[in-house]
Amino acid sequence: MEINTRLQVEHPVTELVTGLDLVELQLRVAAGEPLPAALSGERPVVPHGHAIELRLYAEDPEQGFLPGSGTLDRLRLPTPSAHVRIDSGVVEGDTVTIFYDPMIAKLIVWDVDRAAALQRMREALAEVDIAGPKSNVAFLERLVRHPAVIDGSIDTGYLDRHLDAFVEGDSATDPPTLVAAAVARLLEEEHSAAGLGAAQDPHSPWRRADGWRLGHPGKRIVALLHGGRRHELTAHGANGRYRIETGDAAVEVSGARFADGVLSARYDGVMRRHRILAAAQRLSVHDGERRVSFEPAPAFAYTADAGAGADRVLAPMPGRIVAVKAAVGSVVAEGEELLVMEAMKMELTLRAPRAGTISAVQATAGDFVEADAILVRFE
Repeated sequence: MEINTRLQVEHPVTELVTGLDLVELQLRVAAGEPLPAALSGERPVVPHGHAIELRLYAEDPEQGFLPGSGTLDRLRLPTPSAHVRIDSGVVEGDTVTIFYDPMIAKLIVWDVDRAAALQRMREALAEVDIAGPKSNVAFLERLVRHPAVIDGSIDTGYLDRHLDAFVEGDSATDPPTLVAAAVARLLEEEHSAAGLGAAQDPHSPWRRADGWRLGHPGKRIVALLHGGRRHELTAHGANGRYRIETGDAAVEVSGARFADGVLSARYDGVMRRHRILAAAQRLSVHDGERRVSFEPAPAFAYTADAGAGADRVLAPMPGRIVAVKAAVGSVVAEGEELLVMEAMKMELTLRAPRAGTISAVQATAGDFVEADAILVRFE
């Protein structure tokens, strides 16, 4: 049993179902005022409805929920209402640092029963957009749709046993999502080019670095990155009407329109709508149930050798080096512990990516290092 003489992070749930302001009550009691009649035993406090709270975190669920840091280039949260409450201490442009808990905001919803509250939460999460540090938004969207959550059978060990059902994996290979992302990019390019005026034809091949060649007019390559994997799609057409090829499949797109953050189009005659959240070098596609984020990439780009990066150990996030167990000239096995660093209230063990001989150690105990700093090099 845990007893804390302070408000818990989840106190908004109590406030929404009871109508009490716990912070105000604390201040009034501290000032010597008596408890109100509702809490003095004269009449019982009757909870009403159902409330659910989620924490929006700067963390990476696919990397063991590793905390993140960085500038919030974009932060969009639902509009507060009688059903939605936002508790946040940061705004767009702020920096999530390594010195505090990486929570961005608390999202709390209320409705008459659990099923209605879960639906409110799904709708609220669909409006959230966070760019900059990685976040757990997509993970939370899968969580509130999972049968174990819907029927209330989830327990505190469920995620440890079934985490694969909640992390994204390579869902970007889903053709409808990929094609929708490509259509959004094509419309965005055409819109940007249209603003250049008649002097620069938006459909001119000279404006594109996509492999256009004589005899293949109108062909464009759309390249998207997701989870470190590159996806290439070939598109023919313009102005909302395209033939898009990905792998051996081809999709006929017609009536594509992108307005107010919503992409609507017919895909092989079937109308679909997607919410598109775009910021800087990121494109997020939301189909009403889940979101997939992409990074637009050049049609042609240098690809590093698959083995690159195995000759070094990088800092996964900013933090302080606690211990160095590697030494120059020592021979280590794959997975052997090399350094320990501390960041965001947790200790991280950094291990050898492969067997080999260490040629340089570029950190000592007590050093503060930035993310991606090279700490150890291999011969």
